[in-house]
Formats: sequence, C-alpha cells, structure tokens
Amino acid sequence: MTKADVVIVGTGHGGAQAAIALRQQGHEDSIVMLGRDAEPPYERPPLSKEYLAGDKPFERIMIRPQQFWADKDVDLRLQSAVVEVDPMAHEVVLGSGERVEYRKLIWAGGGDPRRLSCPGGNSRNVHSVRNKRDVDAIMQALDGGARKVAVIGGGYIGLEAAAVLRKLGCEVTLLEALPRLLSRVAGEDLSSFYEHEHRAQGVDLRLNVAVEAIEAEDGIATAVRLADGESVPCDLVIVGIGIIPSVAPLIAAGAAGSNGVDVDVFCRTTLDDIYAIGDCAAHANPFADQAVIRLESVQNANDMANTVARAIMGDKQPYHALPWFWSNQYDLRLQTAGLSLDHDATILRGDPAERKFTVAYLKEGRPIAFDCVNNTKDYVQGRKLIEAAPDAVDLDALADPEIALKSLL
Repeated sequence: MTKADVVIVGTGHGGAQAAIALRQQGHEDSIVMLGRDAEPPYERPPLSKEYLAGDKPFERIMIRPQQFWADKDVDLRLQSAVVEVDPMAHEVVLGSGERVEYRKLIWAGGGDPRRLSCPGGNSRNVHSVRNKRDVDAIMQALDGGARKVAVIGGGYIGLEAAAVLRKLGCEVTLLEALPRLLSRVAGEDLSSFYEHEHRAQGVDLRLNVAVEAIEAEDGIATAVRLADGESVPCDLVIVGIGIIPSVAPLIAAGAAGSNGVDVDVFCRTTLDDIYAIGDCAAHANPFADQAVIRLESVQNANDMANTVARAIMGDKQPYHALPWFWSNQYDLRLQTAGLSLDHDATILRGDPAERKFTVAYLKEGRPIAFDCVNNTKDYVQGRKLIEAAPDAVDLDALADPEIALKSLL
C-alpha cells in the first residue's frame, strides 16, 4: 500500500494548482496526485480554441513541463482512477484495486461531459470536448475528411468549437434547445450579439430545436434527427451540453451533496480530512448572495486550490474570490467579471454593431457582473467596481461608454 501525507485526486487545473501551492507554501511531506487522464496536467480552455484550431501544440498547453512534477517531488500517477473512498481508514481505492492511504485528501475530480441519451448518441463519431483525447479524436476525424459538423449545445463550448470549425472550413450546424444562446449564463444582449456573429460567419444556427435521435450506419452518425422530423446531415457530431460532477465515490462514502459535493468556506467536505475544489465543489458564493453553486472555471479551481493549501498548512483563510471567465470566438474576446445570477436589470455600454461593448448586470441598483466584448478596460475596472460593492451607481453614467467605470467607485 502507498502512503502519502496529501493525496490529490484529479490532474486538471485544481489538482495541479493544489500541488503547486502546497510546495510553494513549504509543504515538505509526500504528495501523490492521481489522474484518470493519460497526459500530465494541462490547460482545458484551449481544447475548444487554440488546440482544436492547431494554433497551439500540446506542449504549449501543459500547466508545467512534465519534469516539473518530479523536480517538486510530486508522485504523479496517470491513468489511475479512484473508484472508492474509505474515510474511516483514510484510504482511496484505485480501479486496479490498489489502496492509497492519506492524511489529507483533496478531491479535484472535475466532471464528465453530459452525454446524449437519445438513440445513436454513442455513435463513434459523436464527441465531447472535455479532454485531450476528445479533441484528438475530433482532429483525426477532420484529417480524415469530415466536413459537415453538427454541434449540439449553444453554450460556450459549442460556440467556441463552432467558431474554430468555421475557421477550418467546415460546414457547421449548431443546434440549441432553448430560445437563445448562452441562456444560462448571459443576458439577451449578449445572446443576440453572438447569434448574429455566428450567423454572419456562416453557421447554420437553429434555436428552439430538440434532438430526437442520431441517425447512424454501422455505428457512424450520418445525421441528427430533430423532433420535427427534419434530419440534419453530418459526418461529425460535437456535443456540449454541460457536465456531471465526478463525485460518486465521495457521495457513496457519505459526503453531503446533490449537485456536486458540498464544501464549507475552507473547501472542506462533510468527511473528515477531505477537501473538494473546482468544478465539482458546491459552495455558498459571496458574489451570488451566498447561493450554493458550482463554478466551472479556471479561476475557481485555482483559487479553491490555494484556499485548501493554506488550510492544510495552518493558515486558514475563507474562500473569497471574484469569479471571472473568458471566451474567444473568431476575433472576439469576451471577458466576464462577476455572476449575473438573479440580476433584475441590464445596461448596455456601447454599440454591439461596433463589436466592442459591455453589458452591465445589476441587482437592486448595484452592479454584480459585466460581460465585456473586446473591451478589456471595462473588464478591469468592472472587477474593481463589483468588489467595491456600492449600494447603487449612477445609471446614466454607467450607460455612457465614454465615462470610465472607475469613476463610479
């Protein structure tokens, strides 16, 4: 049996940062990092952008060079899935049957892509965009001549993939079940803008459509059949309809959680000596009026990792970090600060037709989030405005793009 002072489950952003932060803060005891992936820790956001486009090779999206982990005395074990947690014995069990004992356990398991449940959903050319293997399979299909692509899901993953595929010369049909794009994360101004942009770039964008089945021949998808009976021909399908938190072993071991696993302000689960961070960690977020949410972002994974490392090292500081996100599509860079959950008003700064503008989200007169398109200045100043938490701001000034957001502090 292997014994380690700290065992980290997951080799994504959260798991990697937890190991890095522990070493930076002077942790000298043993660290074992267990990952299902076959590759050393790498960045996930470029998978649907620069990596898929061929603009960045894998070496450039690695979080650290592979030798780094050995140099830092981190025992990195790839293709090592944890299938059971024994909180009484302080052990995790791998798929191989090996048991690894821990003093502290950091669960950074992330999530698995939500799969299509319709007939044909498991066809060989139906892919998600969650790890390098997924994207390598898509790239192989493109190299093999696939050119008609159906993208299912109008969230950021679907839109980013659609943008790259158009750049690569593919015919792209994007299918979204809801009435607008990005409906779960953005207001109507941003949704309408991206709908117009993708249509202008040649994407056949369908809203309010339900997928009934994937039509396949010999296990290969040939079309997506919609609920109205129409079939959309394709030789490649990409599915971006969200993730399912990978927390089953924790829940089976008795950890509290329904949407992911519940953690407190120090990212502790309800099981002794077990922390959870990143996409799978449900927490009361101070920038969402303490609503219990999961955040699927690099920022959240990294900041939670730092919180846990400090706690393990005896410097307990509650998790308190302003959420931020980004998305690159075509020549558009979207930067988001804050959470627009439960906003009751929006204000548009600038003209979307100029492809540089900001959407401000307000709740009871105070700004809680900003979506900034090609507008880094507003993003930087908007973050400070949210953190300052004014009770109210001058709405006329907020709507004037010529007035700097910092003047509203």
